[in-house]
Amino acid sequence: MPYCPCEHTKNNNYYSNRSELPTPNSYIRAFHASPSTPAVDVYANENLIIKNLAYKQLSPYVPVIPGTYNIKIYPAGTATNPVIDTTVNVPENTILNLAIIGKLPNLSIFPIPEPIVAQDFGRACIRFIHLSPTAPKVDISLTNGTKVFNNVGFKDITDYACIPAGTYSFNVIPSGTTNTILTIPNIQLASNNYYTLYALGDVNGNPPLEALLVTEPR
Repeated sequence: MPYCPCEHTKNNNYYSNRSELPTPNSYIRAFHASPSTPAVDVYANENLIIKNLAYKQLSPYVPVIPGTYNIKIYPAGTATNPVIDTTVNVPENTILNLAIIGKLPNLSIFPIPEPIVAQDFGRACIRFIHLSPTAPKVDISLTNGTKVFNNVGFKDITDYACIPAGTYSFNVIPSGTTNTILTIPNIQLASNNYYTLYALGDVNGNPPLEALLVTEPR
């Protein structure tokens, strides 16, 4: 049985028959998206599930039993004074990316759902998620001027845009202006794949505003 950070795994005597043990059918992973925050350890229901997660890193997926979890985030190597202490509900048959967002001391967990099944209609599907706490609302356009996403603010999640596979370059432009603040060049998108393009960092420069393309394999 895959590891599951839940109370039932601590006391199997709760069940009269081993076959009655719940089966994990959901997954979580953590994403360190907080600029200037050191590496962290992630605990679920007091169990260490992710260790030494640094800025811009994503953890492997962790199988979990659906339910409500206490999530605590500590500076890596410590287990006192969590920088985040919250609860997260994991529904059945879901995949959640638990993004650590904000800037110290104002950190929080932002659950981001991911697709649960593959797509097979021959396109690349990409969305944009704004996780830079200091950047304004932005538009995302191709370098030829074609707008893909409009007026995306902090913690906004766009729908997926499904486009032909290929190599694309994007501009990030504060909404209502024509001033490009970030160019994301030569992104290769394959057919039948999901991608999320994250805006990260500090628009004031430490660490700088940047984009991270993440594949969501199914």
